[in-house]
Amino acid sequence: MAVNTSPESPLPVGEVSRLIGGWIDRLGAVWVEGQITQLSRRPGAGVVFLTLRDPSYDISVSVTAYRQVFDSVADVVSEGARVVVLAKPEWYAPRGQLSLRATEIKPVGVGELLARLEMLKKSLAAEGLFAPERKKPLPFLPQLIGLVCGRASAAERDVLENARHRWPAVRFEVRNVPVQGVHAVPQVVQAVKELDEIDDVDVIIVARGGGSVEDLLPFSDEQLVRAVASCRTPVVSAIGHEPDNPLLDHVADLRASTPTDAAKKVVPDVGEEYERVRMLRDRARRCVEAFVEREERGLAHALARPSIEDPHRMIDERADHVASLLDRSRRCVGHLLDRAQSELTHTHARVVALSPAATLKRGYAVLQRADGHVVRDPDEVTADEALRARVAEGEFSVRVDAARSDAASDARSDA
Repeated sequence: MAVNTSPESPLPVGEVSRLIGGWIDRLGAVWVEGQITQLSRRPGAGVVFLTLRDPSYDISVSVTAYRQVFDSVADVVSEGARVVVLAKPEWYAPRGQLSLRATEIKPVGVGELLARLEMLKKSLAAEGLFAPERKKPLPFLPQLIGLVCGRASAAERDVLENARHRWPAVRFEVRNVPVQGVHAVPQVVQAVKELDEIDDVDVIIVARGGGSVEDLLPFSDEQLVRAVASCRTPVVSAIGHEPDNPLLDHVADLRASTPTDAAKKVVPDVGEEYERVRMLRDRARRCVEAFVEREERGLAHALARPSIEDPHRMIDERADHVASLLDRSRRCVGHLLDRAQSELTHTHARVVALSPAATLKRGYAVLQRADGHVVRDPDEVTADEALRARVAEGEFSVRVDAARSDAASDARSDA
């Protein structure tokens, strides 16, 4: 329960320690799992001191156990072992320390570890962290490779030597970290995150040699799996040997059976690439040569055609035909013109023979009154009327005789 205090009425340290002890005493015995990082068995002492650590969160707690409790598992438990402890929290008031008083200690067996890993695997798979569509492709030729491995380890040597043998120009950014024990998980996670933040790093390799299931447990830790899943840089898992299968293999973008295999899968072999380039170059040369030969044959076949061999022959043949047609058209037009000329001459002669001018030339004349009206009947004129007579060579004036006019009138009356 909360305690009311103020600067004017503070609690003494002893009272605070007593209250903390009271609160802790209310917590009953609990089962706790952790990894033993320190183990102290003093000769003749009736109490064994242990330190349990949670490798995922880098938290430790002190544990005490009576000798008879620890002696029951002393043959199978040592530093680095995972155990499950039934303990009750205790508060040591004089020093203000919290510890656990263990009444039962059970080692975590390999079978139990594997069962827990299988449950964790199913849980992470259900979240989609192992989905194939999350896998990022590796670059063809990485310029800078991030390597997380143990210091001066065989895994580091295998990766560096094999990668540089395959491609001498490749560069590495190495992070040496513990690869087993209580400090492995946080430092491996930190190294992976540091390399992922470097823009020049093209791919990250997490490598470790073989070992027991307990030795490889850090690479099945949930915290490490989630850190790798959130990386933007492709990650290659090279943990243990072929049979080893930590959870890191499932979340990584590529799984290599060994560190040597990781170097072979990440870095191309310069000799193989040179041979591939040579083969492609030879293939390209053969394709070009075949294409040129095919085009040459096609060109030779085209040049052998009569139209290409003697291109003017068709023109000459067409020219003779055009000349023949032209001559024929000229003859036809000449005949038409001659016939038209003959018909025109004949028509002209008829027109001339029937024209009024020809009649006048035969001695006839045309009489016209002053208004231009042609006189066709004697009754149309009167005595002494002036008329104009038109003959072949011109015209002149005439006057109607009165006697002639009267005679004409009488003739019409008799009639």
